[in-house]
Amino acid sequence: MTAVPPAPLPRRRLLGYGIGSVGTGVFSAVPGLLLLYYLTDVLGVSAAIAGAVLVVPKAWDVLLNPIVGAASDREAVRTGRRTRLLLVGAVTLPVLFAAMFAVPADSPGIAAAWAGVAFLLAASAFACFQVPYVALPAEISADPSERGRAMAWRVVCLTLGILVAGGIAPALTDAAGGGRAGYALMGAVIGLAMGAAMIASTLANRWIPSRPGPRPLGLVAALRTARGNRPFFLLLGASVAQILAVGIMLAGAPYVATYRLDDYGLTSAMFVCMVGPSAFAVPLWRWLSRRYGVVECYVAGVLLFAATGFAAYPVITSTAGVLVCAGLVGVCYAAMQLLSLVLLPETVHADTGRTGHTQSGAFTGLYTAAETGALALGPGVFALILAVTSFHSSDLETPVVQPESALTGIGVGFTIVPALLLLISVPPLLAFRRATGHRPVEETQENAV
Repeated sequence: MTAVPPAPLPRRRLLGYGIGSVGTGVFSAVPGLLLLYYLTDVLGVSAAIAGAVLVVPKAWDVLLNPIVGAASDREAVRTGRRTRLLLVGAVTLPVLFAAMFAVPADSPGIAAAWAGVAFLLAASAFACFQVPYVALPAEISADPSERGRAMAWRVVCLTLGILVAGGIAPALTDAAGGGRAGYALMGAVIGLAMGAAMIASTLANRWIPSRPGPRPLGLVAALRTARGNRPFFLLLGASVAQILAVGIMLAGAPYVATYRLDDYGLTSAMFVCMVGPSAFAVPLWRWLSRRYGVVECYVAGVLLFAATGFAAYPVITSTAGVLVCAGLVGVCYAAMQLLSLVLLPETVHADTGRTGHTQSGAFTGLYTAAETGALALGPGVFALILAVTSFHSSDLETPVVQPESALTGIGVGFTIVPALLLLISVPPLLAFRRATGHRPVEETQENAV
């Protein structure tokens, strides 16, 4: 007898899942975009210390995410849902996010300590939401095509969140005067929007049945079971290099706008041009991947992204040139986001046949740990580039003229370094294709996003 395919997911459920990514997109984008600049150019914290403030909390997150993943699987075995951890993260993260940008003292040392502790706690709250949230697509449907649709909705909502955060956050800060008060207002407003999206998604996703097992595994046992999933780790390695590249570009955007284009206000325009095309490119990449293959389109998007990075360096002082390159980056970023997330649940399902265990929480804990660490390391790498090239920190009232070496470092860090990292990510993707036998697949059923 032929198995009857599951019914298509209604759009309200796809939206209910996807809207959570508005919140995750905000938290992924804003600290990487603005926190380093806030510390070095508003609070006067040195670039080296500011880089440590951004990296240390995320290094903790790398350790925490697998623990949260195993805990999420245990909760799902006991209750059949992942709601509890989702709700904890959704409620606490907005408050801690606002605290990151509400430093109460003028001292650079106190400012660094306050922002670092707030960021550490916020990253922990984010892990409580992000890890079980990323685990849900493997359980949302038994049909790979429906899981692909859920990923498309998620990436569109993620793009919207990043776009809103990156476009509105700098504008809010500027509108309120650009100093500490401006950043405090931005943190409160953006935090409220982020919390609303995450809480709404948590409540909307209570219908998804989570059935890992056959028994709950502790962290060590879960990692030992996951160890033999070679396709997963190949995908993970490629994603880490790509996310690190994006993190470096995000951190560099305010510096390019300020010191190469002479207008901090262009940060919002750069971000809108970078992220805006992603929402429109997602349906295109989904269609291309169904026709020509997921991995093939994934590699094409990465190579085009790298080529755009190299092309951006000669035009780094041209506003039009930078904005055009940012638009091309957005198109390529859509491919990286969508197609990596399409492949991730499939590596989880394939591993079930190998081990007899369905442990999507454990795998997504590992994946989000690496993703979080790479995204956080981006500002740290850019801060290191600033420090090596003799960048001079300042506060808002006493701007400084940067030496030529620092200007060169800003340009190279924003363009060449990310492009090289993207090229490094291609061999693992090709190895993934060989390991899984991924080939172009024509879907027999049209599933519009």
